[in-house]
Amino acid sequence: MTQFPAKAAMGKRVRGRALVAKDGFSARYDLDRAKGVFSRPEHKLAGRSYVGRVLVLDAAKGGVATAWMLHEMQARGIVPAALVLNSINPIMVQGAALADFTMISGFETDITLAVPDGALVEVDPESDPPCLRILDEAE
Repeated sequence: MTQFPAKAAMGKRVRGRALVAKDGFSARYDLDRAKGVFSRPEHKLAGRSYVGRVLVLDAAKGGVATAWMLHEMQARGIVPAALVLNSINPIMVQGAALADFTMISGFETDITLAVPDGALVEVDPESDPPCLRILDEAE
C-alpha cells in the first residue's frame, strides 16, 4: 500500500477505482450530468464514466454553478465516489460541503502522476493527516 498525505479533506472514507487525468474539473463544463460521463471533447477523460469512480484530477475549475451541480449530482446518485485534486478553490469546498461529498487536496506530489488510472484507492479524510492510499488488489 502506498499512502499520500494531504493538507485538506472533507467527507467520509471511500474506496473505488481511480479515474486519473492531468486536467481540471468543472461539473458545469466538463460533464454530462444526466449520462454520468465526461462530455467536453477537449477533456482528457472525454467519453468516460465518472459514476462511482474516485476522480484524480489537477485543479478545481468553475464557480458557484459547479458547487450547486455537485449537490444536484449527489441528489440524483449520478456522482463520483470522491474528488481528489492537486488544488481546490473555496467554491468547490462549499459545493462539496453542501453535497456531503468526499474531497481531498493539497499533496506534496502531483497526485495525477502518482496514482495510476484504474488503481484501487481509498480516500480517507478522517485519518490524521488525511490521505489517499493506493491499495493492493487483495485488500
